[in-house]
Amino acid sequence: MAEPLFPGTIVSVVGAGTMGSGIAHVAARAGHLVVLFDAQPEALDRARKAIAKDLAFLVSKQRLDAAEAEAILGRITMASDLAATARSALVIEAIAEDRAAKRSLFAALEAIVADDCILATNTSSISITDIAAGLRLPGRVVGMHFFNPAPRMALVEVVDGLQTDPQVAETLIATCKVWGKTPVRAKSTPGFIVNRVARPYYGESMRTLAEGATDPATLDAVLRDCGAFPMGPCELMDLIGLDVNLMVSRSVFEALGGDRRYAPSLVQQELVRAGRHGRKTGYGFHRYGEGVAAPVPTVEPPRGPVPPTSSHPHLGLLEPLVKRIVAGGVEVQHVTSDDRSHLHLQAGAARLMLGDGRTATQRAVEEGDPDLVLIDLAADFARTPRVVLARADQCSDAAWRDAVATFQAGGIDVVRIDDIAGMIVIRTVAMLVNEAADVVTQGIATVEDVDTAMRLGTGWTVPPFDWADRMGAKWVAMVLDHLRNHYGEERYRVAPALQRRRWSGGKFHA
Repeated sequence: MAEPLFPGTIVSVVGAGTMGSGIAHVAARAGHLVVLFDAQPEALDRARKAIAKDLAFLVSKQRLDAAEAEAILGRITMASDLAATARSALVIEAIAEDRAAKRSLFAALEAIVADDCILATNTSSISITDIAAGLRLPGRVVGMHFFNPAPRMALVEVVDGLQTDPQVAETLIATCKVWGKTPVRAKSTPGFIVNRVARPYYGESMRTLAEGATDPATLDAVLRDCGAFPMGPCELMDLIGLDVNLMVSRSVFEALGGDRRYAPSLVQQELVRAGRHGRKTGYGFHRYGEGVAAPVPTVEPPRGPVPPTSSHPHLGLLEPLVKRIVAGGVEVQHVTSDDRSHLHLQAGAARLMLGDGRTATQRAVEEGDPDLVLIDLAADFARTPRVVLARADQCSDAAWRDAVATFQAGGIDVVRIDDIAGMIVIRTVAMLVNEAADVVTQGIATVEDVDTAMRLGTGWTVPPFDWADRMGAKWVAMVLDHLRNHYGEERYRVAPALQRRRWSGGKFHA
């Protein structure tokens, strides 16, 4: 097992922006002597003030004493001459995301630092292999991708380029642990782990809007409240910056050979062309500013009366919904049947079933019941404040009223979306699982590192492979098959690692 870099050794950080100053803070707090380089003196001044402010905040919260904060700041030396990095054991590059600039910097560093100095890049999207190409010692170049803000975010992606010495990556993994971080290891690939696996969260959401299934405020609420994601996709892109998110989407799309799975959304491109970049411009998917009301999701108005209701005694994921309906005063008759192929809840004329990737209209024909209403997935049906429904085109208004009234009697808001394949949460979760499975198939990262990265890097309480094991690989693959048949696109092809577990019945987590 590799040893970490010991406290007292010199760690240099090149680039004194938000990320660079944050990384310098982390290294200094771990006991290293830190050289923070930037060619712009004003950037160094801003960085020192930002670090001092952050340390003062920690002192105010009693997470650090004043003497220790002063000592940390005292271990950081500001430098505007790159030669100041000469005695470093580790140099971390945190400059702009520009391939040529990074390659030029590493070439310059190689002429300054000792041969045993590790050269790390904080890039979030540029190939580690490409950055190291042409250097005399490419084996010492490695990715060390921190997340913003670096002092608070636990995750660090340690990324091997094709020529990275494994011992170098292992040294950084050990060092990250000593620094109080949680490292995950990945091979150099567009987006690494987090930015790649998260692409479907944006891509499928944009498709939902493009098909007119719902509005941005409702889409956000559904994925927050039903999918258990910390932020909806529209509000998240507004926060990141629609222009920045689009740039990443284009970068991944191009780097992966134009694979349609990663194609940028026309909806997003139009917003960027209009100058609607999100919070920083005051308008993206939503409006921002003083006096602007928060966006409100659309829910169905009260319906009634509550119809006679019955259910199969083994509804699996949907059983908590039945309990909530009963707790709301609805008498539910349990129908005994050995046939579990079409488990459903019958609310008056409406037949309610969990979606499976097909539209309600298609299933109504194939299953011979015109009054079919589909239920979207939720991470926790026992607590979700809303349920998402889609009715078949053949479904009568009376049956729809029965479906809505039944859930409302259980104190559950009803969101109606248009009848699109895969609904909202189902298609999003299936594609996130599939993307994560592709990362595993290609040996980019392990199952454990993928879920750790997505939990810590995005705040997802249910990461992809937890979803996969909860729903079953067979169910996820079936949803993808139905999406592929509906759209006729390779975008929804099943990843080999998921396909394998579909047939074996195996789980991703042991």
